[in-house]
Amino acid sequence: MLQRRQLLQFLALGAATKSCGICAADGELAVAVNQTTLESAPFFMQNMPGIRVVPVPNGRAASAQLVSGMVDAATGSETQLLLNSTAQPDLRVILTLCECRYRMIARSSAGIQSIADLRGKRVAHTPGTSSQFFLVDMLRTAKLTVNDLALVTLEGPDMPKALAAKEIDAMAMWEPHSQMAVDLLGADAVVLTAPDVYFERFNLNTTASVLANPAKRQVLQNAVTTIAQLSRQLEQQPQQYWPTLAAAINTSDAVISKVWNQFSFPAALKTDELLALMTRMEPWAAEVGKRPVRDAQTLARLIDASLLR
Repeated sequence: MLQRRQLLQFLALGAATKSCGICAADGELAVAVNQTTLESAPFFMQNMPGIRVVPVPNGRAASAQLVSGMVDAATGSETQLLLNSTAQPDLRVILTLCECRYRMIARSSAGIQSIADLRGKRVAHTPGTSSQFFLVDMLRTAKLTVNDLALVTLEGPDMPKALAAKEIDAMAMWEPHSQMAVDLLGADAVVLTAPDVYFERFNLNTTASVLANPAKRQVLQNAVTTIAQLSRQLEQQPQQYWPTLAAAINTSDAVISKVWNQFSFPAALKTDELLALMTRMEPWAAEVGKRPVRDAQTLARLIDASLLR
């Protein structure tokens, strides 16, 4: 299964990571943070007491490190929680850091003006991520499936240039890569959206074992309080932090200003909404993992709002 391959990869990486001292010292919590997306913004704004950030290149890496026990917590979308929680049923969502809408970007010169026009086109996505689920959900609105496309597997940073070079016809990816594609394509860019499709909840995840440790739980509790304060600052005075965020994710202030209205930073846990999304997403996750579909009651155990209470 995908999760098992990820786990084995990062277990191997774990020995090297621990030997070189990247893991958190005594009294600190190691948190794997995806450093390629704005969703992790609160962790980029300032150092948090008791937290050692372990930068990783994507949400899959962050989740794999949490599953393997290399870190105490990790940032990531609800897709990674569902994909990895069969390998590690101890996983728990404790806070939603960010909510974000996705956009598909296509080339008008490829004859695409609507989702229905994607039939037979070369469409880039990243399997086993929210990129894949978003694509599946978008296609549903036009009564298409991935079998109707010529799928191309790419990582997010590689998609905009591939689209501009006409190596692909469309891409399903999160920000800021979608905006970068729009900027590269100029007048040739077509932005595809649809109502009632995937709306990301990007979370801070940990394990039940970490939550059961009084010292670690207190550090997490303090971190949640700090994240809530930072999130309010992001909502009230975002421009102040754009240079810091741009440097953190290797993009520009201009790109962040264009995509900012796609994001919100609630620092909350909307349990009912999150469970509804996870339940709707679970059949896709089960298909990816080649496993049975779990019921809502089982999925509900992955959500722990006790720190917020």
